[in-house]
Amino acid sequence: MKIPFNKPWFAGHEIQHIVNAAYSGHISGNGAYTKKCHSLFEQRYGIPKCFLTTSCTDAFEMACLLIDFKPGDEVIMPSFTFVSTANPFLLRGASIRFADSSVNHPNIDIEGIEELISPATKALVVVHYAGVAVDMDAVMQLAAKHNLVVIEDAAHAIESTYKRRALGSIGHFGMFSFHETKNISTGEGGMLAINDRKYIRRAEIIWEKGTDRAAFFRGETDKYGWVDIGSSFLPSDIIAGVLYGQMQQVDEIQQKRISIWNRYHQNLKPLADKGFFQLPSVPDFAVNNGHMFYVLMPDEQGRNDLIDHLNANMVQSVFHYLPLHKSRFFEPLHDGRNLPHAERFAATLLRLPFFYELPLTIVDMICERIRLYCAGK
Repeated sequence: MKIPFNKPWFAGHEIQHIVNAAYSGHISGNGAYTKKCHSLFEQRYGIPKCFLTTSCTDAFEMACLLIDFKPGDEVIMPSFTFVSTANPFLLRGASIRFADSSVNHPNIDIEGIEELISPATKALVVVHYAGVAVDMDAVMQLAAKHNLVVIEDAAHAIESTYKRRALGSIGHFGMFSFHETKNISTGEGGMLAINDRKYIRRAEIIWEKGTDRAAFFRGETDKYGWVDIGSSFLPSDIIAGVLYGQMQQVDEIQQKRISIWNRYHQNLKPLADKGFFQLPSVPDFAVNNGHMFYVLMPDEQGRNDLIDHLNANMVQSVFHYLPLHKSRFFEPLHDGRNLPHAERFAATLLRLPFFYELPLTIVDMICERIRLYCAGK
């Protein structure tokens, strides 16, 4: 039987929360479990206000509405990311300027950001790739200098920190994902974290399809109606029940995932020291949250050969993002700059199987098969 790259994990506690939600009489959005999840995230991660969404993409779309992007506005973001980071801005008519990755990590090259800023630049998006923090002090200082809104794509980064501050709680906005490949999963789902309080009241309206429904239920108005643009961003309270059940076990989940990450690193470091590949780097200001484990091969052919070798030995390994500036859709819109580091990571990065139920003995076996591949080189 082939070892899969990913396997969603449910302990069983989630079922009771699903049943509770189903029998509560309120299974649409913003029920009791949605409120529990909001409160949990706000307290655990120091976030002023959270809004549960149907996806991380929807969280981005809410932020774009709140920032009021219009045609002619620009946003800077890394090219090495998923399309969900970019699509919401294009839907609002904004232009994207893609930044390169840093030399040592797929995260955005902070030193190269300032030269991309123009009078039309309205926001800066940083992606905490693999749950490893970008240097947020440098980002926030740059944003303050140029009056930019900072959006943290923390889709990989639940339980990750920057200098002990939770990722997603530092920029003006933070985005979380609960896709089945993430540490905490509801199958599909996301969360918008609002760290600048001036956006909270309008976010309530946008989240509720453009109505002042939240104010009505607080008794602040005698009726509610359509007062702004918005959409249906709320997930079912059943989904919120799953998230609440997962979050009740977050410490256990994180402990296990970090042990898997450490085992990979321990086993593969001797091969990395011999130059067969590079291991992930984690700067001193960041932590490893056990989101994924990857190696960087010397070149694309070597990466593909190792994928084939592992596949032949019943191990599923995968590459990751293709740089968005080179995509079939966006390349005609790109300004022509070379982004060599983003292209290098796209060509050489290989992700290894990683999920909660992965036994450490199987991690050892995967590493042994990688060692055999290297021995043949």
